[in-house]
Amino acid sequence: MGSENNEETHVNDAGEGWTWLMLLICLTTTLGCTVPVGYFFGVLNAPAEIIQSWCDEVLSNEYDTNSSEHQLNLLWTSIVSIYLIGGICGSCFSACCSNKYGRKGSLIISSVILMICGLLFTWCRAAKSLEMLLVARFFGGIASALIFTAQPMYLLELAPSSLSGSVGVFTCIGVTGGILLAQIVSLPQLLGNDDNWPYALSFYALLVLICLLPLMCYPESPRWLYLVKGDVEGSAYGLRQLRGSEVNVQLELNELEQTLAMNNKSSTMCQVLRDKTLFLPLLLVCALQASQQLSGINAIFFYSLSILTNAGFSSSSATWLNLSIGCFNLFTSLLGPLLLYKFNRRPLLMCSCAICSVSLVGMSFSLYYLLSSEGMALRYVSITFILTFILGFQLGLGPIAYFIGSELLEDAPRPVAMSIGSLFSWLGNFLIGLCFPLLQTVWSSFAFMPCMCVCILCLLLVWRYLPETRGREPKDVKPLMSQGLRSKIN
Repeated sequence: MGSENNEETHVNDAGEGWTWLMLLICLTTTLGCTVPVGYFFGVLNAPAEIIQSWCDEVLSNEYDTNSSEHQLNLLWTSIVSIYLIGGICGSCFSACCSNKYGRKGSLIISSVILMICGLLFTWCRAAKSLEMLLVARFFGGIASALIFTAQPMYLLELAPSSLSGSVGVFTCIGVTGGILLAQIVSLPQLLGNDDNWPYALSFYALLVLICLLPLMCYPESPRWLYLVKGDVEGSAYGLRQLRGSEVNVQLELNELEQTLAMNNKSSTMCQVLRDKTLFLPLLLVCALQASQQLSGINAIFFYSLSILTNAGFSSSSATWLNLSIGCFNLFTSLLGPLLLYKFNRRPLLMCSCAICSVSLVGMSFSLYYLLSSEGMALRYVSITFILTFILGFQLGLGPIAYFIGSELLEDAPRPVAMSIGSLFSWLGNFLIGLCFPLLQTVWSSFAFMPCMCVCILCLLLVWRYLPETRGREPKDVKPLMSQGLRSKIN
């Protein structure tokens, strides 16, 4: 009897680790889906003046309009922000798309949209069309919203439970890598110049094209096939590809059968919002996604060049320092799979929020005294606090916010919750882009203080309400949050 138990334990562990197919799927969806999302965020920074000059030229020659500086700034703001508006719009129907076409299906749809956007970017200058540039940015935002909803669910539903945290961080790694790639490609020495800026905008499409074919060959989410489409054979086939162990496949199929027997059908937006037992997990997903954007990370990367030049660095030095900060951001994000495999979610998130809060205070005061004293040492103190903030962000707030919804919610409400969380992420990003320049004008270096308050509030919310999800199924976590704000997680 004892030997049988030992054998069963051994067999169950056989399919619980990394496989080559699982690793390949993570890398492909990261390079072909989430890297382009980060690329969209970062590509307009370096060639901004060149593209603005082209916009002025098009308005003058094609529309016979002499634009003032204020009108050009308004147009440029529209070009930048319409990507975020597309993300907000896409989040409103991304759950429906994930349920109807599947997780992999949604990623394929988003990849096709991104390819079309790449063509519009490539030919907008030749066509002398501002509309093509705006349409490409808008639909790029829609595709990015589909990716933010579908990709974390796809990876977590493919992976065994022991790898849920490790595969969940690939979304954050992809976005971080995309921002760095955009910074490199858009350097004036490469494509960020008068001759090549359309190719800088569309460079990401090469990655999408390379990764689209293998993506089409990968298995669809077995959970989606079984629970939504009722395709038992397709689900079993996908699990055999992923696990390589017939015993593990049968165990997971039995679990899916039990889940289906509990009438765990996909939920609509109205059903999720009306269910009082889902209030707290939905609140946590939305709060963490919004806090991730409002924490100050985007303010640092959107305005890092101006922050560094205000700190006294030359334009050339600031450009290379900004690139170095992007490399550090990517390097620290690569620690995510190891950290989330070894440590619990709650302590990582609380530690992350605490480090970010302290770093923002230190950065604000060091920049303030730097502007008044211009001391050389304070420049490097400011950079140290920026790097410390990035390290703290990548410990938890960056990666965990993307996938926590998949660990908190069961299959039925999960797509809707991920979609609503994505909506709050895009809204937070839009709010930072809208308000931070105004705060910087009024409060100077202390414009980061509201971001510090967001980090502190997020820390308190995690400490009081977020149950530990590592190594636990959503059905085991659900009772801990069923009482809403009166819930006791311990």
